[in-house]
Amino acid sequence: MKIIVDMMGGDNAPLAVLEGAAQAVKEYGVQILGVGNEELVRRTAADNNIPLDGIELVNCTEVIEMCDEPARAIRQKKDSSIVVGLNLLKEGKGDAFVSAGSTGALHVGASLIVRTLRGVKRPALATMVPAKKQAYLLLDCGANVECRPEMLNAFGTMGSVYAEKVMGRETPKVALVNNGAEDTKGTPTYREAHKLLKANPCIHFAGNIEPRYIMDGDVDVVVCDGFVGNVVLKLTEGVAKTLLGMLKKIFLQNLITKLSYLGIKGGLGELKRMMDSEEVGGAPLLGAAKPVIKAHGSSHAKGIKNAIRQAKLCVANDLCGTMEKALAEV
Repeated sequence: MKIIVDMMGGDNAPLAVLEGAAQAVKEYGVQILGVGNEELVRRTAADNNIPLDGIELVNCTEVIEMCDEPARAIRQKKDSSIVVGLNLLKEGKGDAFVSAGSTGALHVGASLIVRTLRGVKRPALATMVPAKKQAYLLLDCGANVECRPEMLNAFGTMGSVYAEKVMGRETPKVALVNNGAEDTKGTPTYREAHKLLKANPCIHFAGNIEPRYIMDGDVDVVVCDGFVGNVVLKLTEGVAKTLLGMLKKIFLQNLITKLSYLGIKGGLGELKRMMDSEEVGGAPLLGAAKPVIKAHGSSHAKGIKNAIRQAKLCVANDLCGTMEKALAEV
């Protein structure tokens, strides 16, 4: 299996990307097709004693910056790592594409170059979010700020397929984020989306879910537009970071609290690990014709490695093929 990796994407590229790719080759047995400034990548590998075994490099001369307007950048920067990588995926030179670069450019590029599955207007950015009972899949979490009802219905189908094939959930429950559990709650778009999801034969629809109950982990897939999803995701990350910081401050107050900390150190460590975005690795663009994974922009080696692991799972489970069949039924 060959995974195409954007060597120039993210705040810590190319070092973190190289380290993560090398670890993925060793642990997952995949081959890597790295796209980026070949001279810089090879020099970085040599300076940091990173082996390039199993990593093939494709040179390109441009990089899409976070400040670039996505559509214009995809059209004008033809030799950028994102555009070249997506074209390699389209041509079948690799099985999946991983990038920690610009989310907007990756979303536009995936839609225009790799294209979308039949029945999908735009791919949705999906990510796993830790919760009390079990982690859930949130989509869309930032790619599509405004969505039509039929798009939200497609998100429900795609999320359900992902939950079953990649997360291993049997008969995954799908819920729609809303300001109340009643069918009549929400904007006209969300009320119509509720009707479509309820009639969708390919999913197990659990109805509306209020934000305060999302973290209970009673559902497997949470559907919303990209604006709401991004707010939910970033608020969750912020609350988790704040609470962990407050707990640390409490336990450092005096000798007694420090001794108490020793008794629950393991549990707190596990909680911190659960809330670490690097453990998830990346967010798949569900609906793209081939697997495209968006790693966090601030990813270190562990995050890149886990994003490649996620890409491998998508390919191994024929995620796109299964999703296309499910969408055809809808």
